[in-house]
Amino acid sequence: MTVTTPQPRTTIPAPATIAPAATPALRPIAPEAGADTARWEELVDAVREAGRYSTAAEAEHVTRTVLTALGGHVTGEERVALAQALPRQAGALVASQIPANTPLSAREFVESVASHLDEDATPATARWDVTSVLGVLADTVGEPLTTRVLTQLPAGYALLFGRADLAATA
Repeated sequence: MTVTTPQPRTTIPAPATIAPAATPALRPIAPEAGADTARWEELVDAVREAGRYSTAAEAEHVTRTVLTALGGHVTGEERVALAQALPRQAGALVASQIPANTPLSAREFVESVASHLDEDATPATARWDVTSVLGVLADTVGEPLTTRVLTQLPAGYALLFGRADLAATA
């Protein structure tokens, strides 16, 4: 039997001023659903172009699979900021996931995505899919938030986001 202790809820106060270069600009909630649908379609189109997928449906399937997998590995303020910086549909995919008990290495993450894509997916094709989506994600949310997200993930994920993964020297 597992017993969990409830954790107190914390409220993060909003900063008095937000420097435009320090955080990604949060877009106001669109009064009509069409504006956010357009943002989702732009994200999928960017993934389609980056991954050279033949159809928008294929790019959308890959995008949903990778964002769902990522959602289990990003927590706390970074998870909230990531969900807010993405189109509503993409943010919901990230925010709706239960956090993983044990973080996966970058290799294990790619293998996990491969198992959810289709029966013909290999680690090589899954790596292509993951880097296509996460590279677009990094461009979409910006450098500061991408860096914050990467600090939560094990070594090796930076390459999946299209960044150099340099080891610190002693």
